[in-house]
Amino acid sequence: METAKILVVDDDSAVRTLLVRFLSRQGYQVEAAIDGSSALAQFERFSPDLLILDVNLPDTNGYQLCEIVQKRTGVYVILLTSRDDEADILTGFAKGADDYITKPFSLMSVGARIAAILRRQRHIETASQPALHYEQLQIDPARREVSFAGQPILLTALEFDLLHFLATHPDRVWRRNELIQEVWEYDYVGDQRVVDVHIGQIRKKLEVNPELACPIQTVRGVGYKFESTGMSLSRLA
Repeated sequence: METAKILVVDDDSAVRTLLVRFLSRQGYQVEAAIDGSSALAQFERFSPDLLILDVNLPDTNGYQLCEIVQKRTGVYVILLTSRDDEADILTGFAKGADDYITKPFSLMSVGARIAAILRRQRHIETASQPALHYEQLQIDPARREVSFAGQPILLTALEFDLLHFLATHPDRVWRRNELIQEVWEYDYVGDQRVVDVHIGQIRKKLEVNPELACPIQTVRGVGYKFESTGMSLSRLA
Protein backbone atom coordinates (compact mmCIF):
# COMPACT_ATOMS: atom_id res chain seq x y z
CA MET A 1 0.00 0.00 0.00
CA GLU A 2 1.36 3.43 -0.96
CA THR A 3 2.51 5.63 1.90
CA ALA A 4 0.11 8.49 2.64
CA LYS A 5 1.31 12.01 1.83
CA ILE A 6 0.76 14.86 4.29
CA LEU A 7 1.32 18.58 3.73
CA VAL A 8 1.85 20.67 6.89
CA VAL A 9 1.05 24.38 6.49
CA ASP A 10 2.05 26.60 9.42
CA ASP A 11 4.06 29.83 9.65
CA ASP A 12 5.38 28.85 13.10
CA SER A 13 8.70 27.14 12.40
CA ALA A 14 8.70 25.31 15.75
CA VAL A 15 5.25 23.78 15.17
CA ARG A 16 6.07 23.01 11.55
CA THR A 17 9.33 21.24 12.41
CA LEU A 18 7.72 19.32 15.27
CA LEU A 19 4.94 17.97 13.07
CA VAL A 20 7.19 17.15 10.12
CA ARG A 21 9.62 15.19 12.31
CA PHE A 22 6.85 13.36 14.16
CA LEU A 23 4.88 12.41 11.05
CA SER A 24 8.02 11.36 9.17
CA ARG A 25 8.84 8.99 12.02
CA GLN A 26 5.33 7.58 11.67
CA GLY A 27 6.18 6.56 8.12
CA TYR A 28 4.29 9.26 6.18
CA GLN A 29 5.66 11.25 3.24
CA VAL A 30 5.67 14.80 4.62
CA GLU A 31 6.25 18.24 3.14
CA ALA A 32 5.75 21.66 4.70
CA ALA A 33 4.78 25.19 3.66
CA ILE A 34 4.89 28.49 5.54
CA ASP A 35 2.03 30.40 3.87
CA GLY A 36 -0.94 30.05 1.58
CA SER A 37 0.78 30.77 -1.75
CA SER A 38 3.59 28.27 -1.18
CA ALA A 39 1.05 25.76 0.16
CA LEU A 40 -1.00 25.92 -3.07
CA ALA A 41 2.12 25.46 -5.20
CA GLN A 42 3.19 22.43 -3.17
CA PHE A 43 -0.36 21.12 -3.13
CA GLU A 44 -0.41 20.98 -6.94
CA ARG A 45 3.00 19.32 -7.13
CA PHE A 46 2.83 17.00 -4.11
CA SER A 47 -0.87 15.95 -4.34
CA PRO A 48 -1.20 15.20 -0.63
CA ASP A 49 -3.80 12.88 0.87
CA LEU A 50 -4.18 15.13 3.90
CA LEU A 51 -3.43 18.73 4.91
CA ILE A 52 -2.64 19.94 8.41
CA LEU A 53 -3.53 23.58 8.04
CA ASP A 54 -2.97 26.48 10.43
CA VAL A 55 -5.87 28.94 10.50
CA ASN A 56 -3.69 32.04 10.88
CA LEU A 57 -1.35 32.42 7.91
CA PRO A 58 0.52 35.58 6.85
CA ASP A 59 -1.10 35.89 3.40
CA THR A 60 -4.49 34.24 3.92
CA ASN A 61 -6.43 32.25 6.51
CA GLY A 62 -6.86 28.53 6.81
CA TYR A 63 -10.61 28.71 6.23
CA GLN A 64 -10.13 30.23 2.76
CA LEU A 65 -7.32 27.86 1.88
CA CYS A 66 -9.38 24.88 3.04
CA GLU A 67 -12.25 25.97 0.80
CA ILE A 68 -9.92 26.41 -2.20
CA VAL A 69 -8.30 22.96 -1.97
CA GLN A 70 -11.62 21.23 -1.33
CA LYS A 71 -12.89 22.62 -4.63
CA ARG A 72 -9.95 21.04 -6.44
CA THR A 73 -9.86 17.57 -4.91
CA GLY A 74 -11.26 15.42 -2.11
CA VAL A 75 -8.23 15.97 0.12
CA TYR A 76 -8.72 15.56 3.88
CA VAL A 77 -8.06 18.67 5.99
CA ILE A 78 -7.23 19.07 9.67
CA LEU A 79 -7.31 22.68 10.88
CA LEU A 80 -4.72 23.53 13.51
CA THR A 81 -5.10 26.72 15.53
CA SER A 82 -5.00 28.42 18.90
CA ARG A 83 -8.61 29.53 18.43
CA ASP A 84 -10.97 27.42 20.49
CA ASP A 85 -14.12 29.51 20.15
CA GLU A 86 -17.12 27.35 19.22
CA ALA A 87 -18.11 29.64 16.34
CA ASP A 88 -14.62 29.40 14.84
CA ILE A 89 -14.67 25.62 15.09
CA LEU A 90 -18.05 25.32 13.38
CA THR A 91 -16.89 27.76 10.68
CA GLY A 92 -13.94 25.47 9.98
CA PHE A 93 -16.20 22.48 9.52
CA ALA A 94 -18.55 24.47 7.29
CA LYS A 95 -15.58 25.29 5.03
CA GLY A 96 -14.87 21.59 4.57
CA ALA A 97 -12.45 20.66 7.35
CA ASP A 98 -12.50 17.06 8.55
CA ASP A 99 -11.12 17.82 12.00
CA TYR A 100 -10.05 20.74 14.16
CA ILE A 101 -7.17 20.58 16.65
CA THR A 102 -6.36 23.42 19.03
CA LYS A 103 -2.90 24.44 20.23
CA PRO A 104 -1.21 23.30 22.38
CA PHE A 105 -1.78 19.77 21.18
CA SER A 106 -0.65 16.23 21.90
CA LEU A 107 1.36 14.62 19.12
CA MET A 108 -0.20 11.27 19.95
CA SER A 109 -3.67 12.79 19.57
CA VAL A 110 -2.72 14.28 16.20
CA GLY A 111 -1.33 10.92 15.10
CA ALA A 112 -4.48 9.08 16.16
CA ARG A 113 -6.75 11.48 14.30
CA ILE A 114 -4.68 11.31 11.13
CA ALA A 115 -4.69 7.50 11.27
CA ALA A 116 -8.48 7.47 11.70
CA ILE A 117 -9.05 9.80 8.75
CA LEU A 118 -6.76 7.82 6.45
CA ARG A 119 -8.34 4.57 7.62
CA ARG A 120 -11.70 5.83 6.36
CA GLN A 121 -10.15 6.37 2.95
CA ARG A 122 -8.64 2.86 2.87
CA HIS A 123 -11.95 1.29 3.90
CA ILE A 124 -13.73 2.79 0.90
CA GLU A 125 -10.87 2.08 -1.51
CA THR A 126 -10.49 -1.57 -0.51
CA ALA A 127 -14.15 -2.42 0.03
CA SER A 128 -14.81 -2.69 -3.75
CA GLN A 129 -18.35 -1.54 -3.09
CA PRO A 130 -20.59 -1.08 -6.12
CA ALA A 131 -22.07 2.27 -7.00
CA LEU A 132 -25.49 3.05 -5.53
CA HIS A 133 -28.46 4.48 -7.40
CA TYR A 134 -31.40 5.86 -5.42
CA GLU A 135 -33.51 7.21 -8.29
CA GLN A 136 -32.18 10.78 -8.67
CA LEU A 137 -29.11 10.17 -6.49
CA GLN A 138 -26.04 8.26 -7.64
CA ILE A 139 -23.06 7.52 -5.40
CA ASP A 140 -19.92 5.93 -6.83
CA PRO A 141 -17.50 4.97 -4.02
CA ALA A 142 -14.78 3.82 -6.43
CA ARG A 143 -14.56 7.25 -8.06
CA ARG A 144 -15.85 9.08 -4.96
CA GLU A 145 -18.34 10.87 -7.18
CA VAL A 146 -21.94 11.92 -6.50
CA SER A 147 -24.65 13.20 -8.82
CA PHE A 148 -28.18 14.27 -8.01
CA ALA A 149 -30.89 14.85 -10.62
CA GLY A 150 -28.21 14.45 -13.27
CA GLN A 151 -26.02 17.19 -11.81
CA PRO A 152 -22.53 16.38 -10.45
CA ILE A 153 -22.24 17.29 -6.76
CA LEU A 154 -18.84 18.30 -5.42
CA LEU A 155 -18.55 17.04 -1.84
CA THR A 156 -15.64 17.30 0.55
CA ALA A 157 -13.97 14.06 1.59
CA LEU A 158 -15.85 13.88 4.88
CA GLU A 159 -19.17 14.89 3.33
CA PHE A 160 -18.80 12.02 0.86
CA ASP A 161 -17.96 9.56 3.64
CA LEU A 162 -20.97 10.68 5.67
CA LEU A 163 -23.41 10.51 2.74
CA HIS A 164 -22.07 7.14 1.60
CA PHE A 165 -22.39 5.69 5.10
CA LEU A 166 -26.00 6.86 5.50
CA ALA A 167 -26.92 5.65 2.00
CA THR A 168 -25.52 2.18 2.67
CA HIS A 169 -27.58 1.98 5.89
CA PRO A 170 -30.96 3.32 4.68
CA ASP A 171 -33.97 3.91 6.94
CA ARG A 172 -32.07 3.43 10.18
CA VAL A 173 -31.99 6.41 12.52
CA TRP A 174 -28.45 7.33 13.61
CA ARG A 175 -27.65 9.45 16.64
CA ARG A 176 -24.92 12.07 16.29
CA ASN A 177 -22.52 10.20 18.55
CA GLU A 178 -23.10 7.00 16.53
CA LEU A 179 -22.31 8.78 13.26
CA ILE A 180 -19.15 10.23 14.78
CA GLN A 181 -18.07 6.79 15.91
CA GLU A 182 -18.86 5.17 12.57
CA VAL A 183 -17.64 7.87 10.17
CA TRP A 184 -14.97 9.74 12.13
CA GLU A 185 -13.85 6.40 13.65
CA TYR A 186 -12.45 7.71 16.90
CA ASP A 187 -13.77 9.14 20.15
CA TYR A 188 -14.40 12.70 19.06
CA VAL A 189 -14.50 14.93 22.14
CA GLY A 190 -15.66 18.14 20.51
CA ASP A 191 -19.08 19.59 19.84
CA GLN A 192 -21.34 16.93 18.32
CA ARG A 193 -23.01 19.66 16.28
CA VAL A 194 -20.18 19.04 13.82
CA VAL A 195 -22.54 16.38 12.44
CA ASP A 196 -25.27 18.99 11.94
CA VAL A 197 -22.83 21.25 10.09
CA HIS A 198 -21.80 18.53 7.65
CA ILE A 199 -25.37 17.30 7.11
CA GLY A 200 -26.40 20.89 6.43
CA GLN A 201 -23.62 21.28 3.85
CA ILE A 202 -24.62 18.05 2.08
CA ARG A 203 -28.27 19.10 1.95
CA LYS A 204 -27.35 22.50 0.55
CA LYS A 205 -25.35 20.91 -2.25
CA LEU A 206 -28.13 18.44 -3.08
CA GLU A 207 -30.70 21.23 -3.49
CA VAL A 208 -30.25 21.37 -7.26
CA ASN A 209 -34.00 21.04 -7.80
CA PRO A 210 -36.47 22.43 -5.22
CA GLU A 211 -39.02 19.80 -6.25
CA LEU A 212 -36.70 16.97 -5.21
CA ALA A 213 -36.48 16.18 -1.51
CA CYS A 214 -33.10 15.48 0.02
CA PRO A 215 -33.06 11.83 1.18
CA ILE A 216 -31.28 12.72 4.43
CA GLN A 217 -34.03 13.36 6.97
CA THR A 218 -33.86 14.77 10.48
CA VAL A 219 -35.50 12.74 13.21
CA ARG A 220 -36.15 15.41 15.81
CA GLY A 221 -34.55 14.77 19.16
CA VAL A 222 -32.69 11.72 17.88
CA GLY A 223 -30.54 12.19 14.81
CA TYR A 224 -30.58 11.50 11.07
CA LYS A 225 -31.60 8.82 8.60
CA PHE A 226 -31.35 8.19 4.87
CA GLU A 227 -34.95 7.90 3.69
CA SER A 228 -35.40 5.28 0.97
CA THR A 229 -39.21 5.18 1.00
CA GLY A 230 -40.41 5.53 -2.57
CA MET A 231 -36.87 5.23 -3.88
CA SER A 232 -35.54 2.23 -5.74
CA LEU A 233 -32.05 1.01 -4.90
CA SER A 234 -29.98 -0.45 -7.67
CA ARG A 235 -26.29 -1.25 -7.68
CA LEU A 236 -24.67 0.06 -10.81
CA ALA A 237 -22.16 -2.11 -12.61
